[in-house]
Amino acid sequence: MNDGRTVFAQLMAHIPHGEFQKCVARYDGDSHHRRLSCWDQFLAMSFAQFTYRESLRDIEACLGAMSGKLYHMGFRSRIARSTLADANETHDWRIFAAFAQYLIGVARPLYAGVR
Repeated sequence: MNDGRTVFAQLMAHIPHGEFQKCVARYDGDSHHRRLSCWDQFLAMSFAQFTYRESLRDIEACLGAMSGKLYHMGFRSRIARSTLADANETHDWRIFAAFAQYLIGVARPLYAGVR
């Protein structure tokens, strides 16, 4: 049943934002980056993964086509290709690795007995 949110927003609602922010704080991720926050970068790259985007240009075009829904999807600002490229280059990869390890730790007990 449609509750007024996009499918992407519904999926991202299950991601623990507080734990992600702990990973960002641990590696001082957002302190020197004014353009694109780590959370917006995570959302953009997650969107790209879910929708099988193959390049930054492809990500930008797809998000640009949904410009009216970006806020409702969780994005705080418009995502430009150059801004996303800069964020991918400068944000510490350990933020995302630590968050992935946290998510693996959550998922592992859920699938302990599944073959």
